[in-house]
Amino acid sequence: MSKQKVYILGGAQTDFAHNWSKQGTEIGVLMKESFEQALKNTQLDIKDIQSIHIGNFVGELFCGQGQLGGVLVQSFPELLGIPSMRHEAACASGSMAILSAMREIEAVCYDLIAVTGVELMRNVDGKTAGEYLGAAAWVGHEAQEANYPWVYIFSEVKEFYQERYGIKEEHLASIAQINYANAQRNPNAQTRKWEMTPEHFGTDANINPLIEGSLRKSDCGRITDGSATVFLASEQFTKAYAQKRNLKLEEIPYIKGWGHQTAPISLNTKLLESKKTAYPFPHLYDAIQDAISRAGLEDANQLDVIETHDCFTITEYVALEHFGLSKAGEAWKIIENGDIDFKGSLPVNPSGGLIGAGHPVGATGVRMLLDAYKQTAKKAGAYQVEGAQNVGILNIGGSFTTVASFVIGF
Repeated sequence: MSKQKVYILGGAQTDFAHNWSKQGTEIGVLMKESFEQALKNTQLDIKDIQSIHIGNFVGELFCGQGQLGGVLVQSFPELLGIPSMRHEAACASGSMAILSAMREIEAVCYDLIAVTGVELMRNVDGKTAGEYLGAAAWVGHEAQEANYPWVYIFSEVKEFYQERYGIKEEHLASIAQINYANAQRNPNAQTRKWEMTPEHFGTDANINPLIEGSLRKSDCGRITDGSATVFLASEQFTKAYAQKRNLKLEEIPYIKGWGHQTAPISLNTKLLESKKTAYPFPHLYDAIQDAISRAGLEDANQLDVIETHDCFTITEYVALEHFGLSKAGEAWKIIENGDIDFKGSLPVNPSGGLIGAGHPVGATGVRMLLDAYKQTAKKAGAYQVEGAQNVGILNIGGSFTTVASFVIGF
C-alpha cells in the first residue's frame, strides 16, 4: 500500500432544495455552481488543479448529456487540457470518482485533484425517474412489474429481514424521523423547511401511503437535483497550502481508510448467499471493516460520526448492523437506546442523510465526503457534532451491489 496521505482541502455543494429543472437549467450549470463555490471556500488557484474526476450515474437518460468532463471544462477555460474521467456505479458513482482520484495521488501522478459529483433528475415525472434509475438493477431480470423499481427492491430487503429476524415499523420510522430532524439544521438540505408531524411517520394511508410493497412514503428518499465538489491533495501540496494560510498540517483532515467491494447485481443472488453468513451482506460488512482497519481503528465504536447511505430506511437499518454496531437483526437496540441521535453516543447522518438532505445520485458520495470533512474540520455549523475526530462513510450503489466506505480524520 502507498504511504501517501490523501488530504481533503474542502469543497462545496449546491442547495439540494433548489429545483434546477424548473428553470430549464442544464447539468453543466450545477457542476459549475459547486465547482466555483468550492474554489472560493478553499481559496485554491484553479491553475493548480491537475486532474478532474466526475461522479454521475444517469446524465444521458435524464439530460441526454454525456462527456461531462468536457462540459465542466467548457465553463472554465483555465482547465483546458486537464485530464478528466467520469465514473459510474449507480448511487456509489461519486465514491468511485473519489477512489480513482486517491489512486492518482497515491501513485504520485498529481498533487491536486478536483472531484465533482452531479445529477439533474427533477426534469421528469416520478415514474419516469424510477424507470431511468432502474438501470442500476438487473434489467430484464428483476423488478420488471414494479412501478418504482428501487422501492420494490428495497421492500424485498425489508421482507427478507422480516422473515429472518423480525423488524418493527416503529424502528424504521425512528430512522426517518432522526434524518428529517437532522436536516433542519443543514442549510443545504432538501427537506430543511418541511413541516413533519408524527403522523407523517405513521401507518395512516392518507398521510403516509404505501409506495410499493411494504415501504411507505416516509421510508423513501426523494428525487434531488444537485452537485458537490471536493479537492483532494497530496501531503506535499497540503503542507504548502497550510503554510500559506497559517494552518497546521494536523488540522487538515485526510482519508485514513477505505474499503470497496462489489457483489452480483441480482438482489436474489445476494439474498440466497446471505443464508450462509453471520451478516446478510458479507461484502458490505467487509468493505466497512476494511476502511476501519486501514484507518487504524479497532471497530466502528471508535468513530465519532457516521454518514451512511439511507436511500430507504431499511438501507440504514442494514448499514448500522454491518458497521458492526449490533448483531445482525438487532439494529433496533441502538435505535431505541438513542445511540444514533444527533446527541447520541454515535450520531448517524447529522447532515440529514439521503432522506433528509437529498440524494442527487452521482453527487451523493462526494457530498458525504464533504460532510465528513466539515465535521472533522469543525465547519459543519449548526449540525456540527462536538468532538468529531473520525467520521465513517458508507456509500452504496444498487441493492448493496457496489459498496464504498471511508474513514476521514486526523
